[in-house]
Formats: sequence, structure tokens, C-alpha cells
Amino acid sequence: MADGAADAVPETVANVAELYLGNILYALELAALGLDEQQKPADASFYRGIARKLAQARGKEAGGRA
Repeated sequence: MADGAADAVPETVANVAELYLGNILYALELAALGLDEQQKPADASFYRGIARKLAQARGKEAGGRA
């Protein structure tokens, strides 16, 4: 195992998700667009809802760090 600052932060689901949140939101939107093309608006809405919840939670965290 290598020494370094990255080793100080435990690799949890929350930490990994926070690190890659932009990528996750992008992938969720791509999934929703694909479902829109397949004429599955309810499914697309479901994935957009997940993305919205993640983005709102991130916004609340960022707002609390001022």
C-alpha cells in the first residue's frame, strides 16, 4: 500500500460517489435520454429524479460549508 493523502480518506460509497458525482449525474441523464428515445417517459423521469435528489443533496452540503 502506498503512503499519501489519498490513503487518509476511507474509500466508502459516499466518498466515491462524491468524487464522481458529475460523472454519475451525466450517466443518469444519458440513461434518461435513451429511455426518452425508447418512449419510456416514466422510466426516464425515474432516473432524472435520482439525479435531482443527488444534485440537491450536494447543493445542501455545499451551502453548509460557507
